[in-house]
Amino acid sequence: MATPAQWIEGARLRTLPMALAPVVAGTAAAQSMWGARVGHALLAFLVALFLQVGVNYANDYSDGIKGTDDERVGPLRLVGSRAATPRQVFAAAMACFVAAAVAGLALIILSRQWWFIVIGISAVFAAWGYTGGKRPYGYRGWGDVAVFVYFGLVAVVGTTITQAGELNLEAWIAATVTGVFACALLMVNNIRDIPGDREVGKRTLAVRLGNNRARVVFAAEIALGFALHLFLVPHNPWMLIVLLALPLGIKACRTVLFSTERAALIPVLKLCGILNLVWSVLFLLAVLLRQWL
Repeated sequence: MATPAQWIEGARLRTLPMALAPVVAGTAAAQSMWGARVGHALLAFLVALFLQVGVNYANDYSDGIKGTDDERVGPLRLVGSRAATPRQVFAAAMACFVAAAVAGLALIILSRQWWFIVIGISAVFAAWGYTGGKRPYGYRGWGDVAVFVYFGLVAVVGTTITQAGELNLEAWIAATVTGVFACALLMVNNIRDIPGDREVGKRTLAVRLGNNRARVVFAAEIALGFALHLFLVPHNPWMLIVLLALPLGIKACRTVLFSTERAALIPVLKLCGILNLVWSVLFLLAVLLRQWL
């Protein structure tokens, strides 16, 4: 029976900044149109939080029963380590998805964005289908696309439109940047797991690219994230303060590009989450400074 500490570790808290960052960025975009609503933002965060933890438990369950996590370098996996039974982890994942659905329905009712019910249902199916089912798309190299769509476009655009009721350039840029940073986190995670994934037939994008090219792609994703927001500088010069997060990106890239030990990549997972969150907070600050000064 897993201890509470093991359940918390299995939730992979180092990935949770990736759930908060799109909400902060989407709220910033809404505020750029003077439409930010704190209550709506909190509900959006609960949706993102429960989906993120649900995805982590679902992946733990699916990879565990497939044997993918039997030989790996990294944090605890509940099923793979035999700390919890597959049934227990499956139940935890489903409970998180239900909680996300409840928070999402409340947000939809408040914002009257009824079409988002379809998006929400698709998000749950995407979360499960990443490693679950007979043909998990994460095993065929499509995980990066799903992460970009749901942790970038859907999360940020959804947060913005449920608050402001419309979208602008800030929303689309923020959605793209947070999506790219989320892809970078997934990429470094999969780079670390290349030997084990290749052995069990898990063809992630990192496996398909190979170790060296995958590391270069990671660096390119970080660089692209910082480059994209520069499109907003002519409209709001305060956007340059987002570059204060650049040292975090440089540190992550140096580790990924030059480390030889797979274990050295583990801290980069947390670093990518922090980078995304810091970027989104600075993005919000840039919006507020333009309105206040």
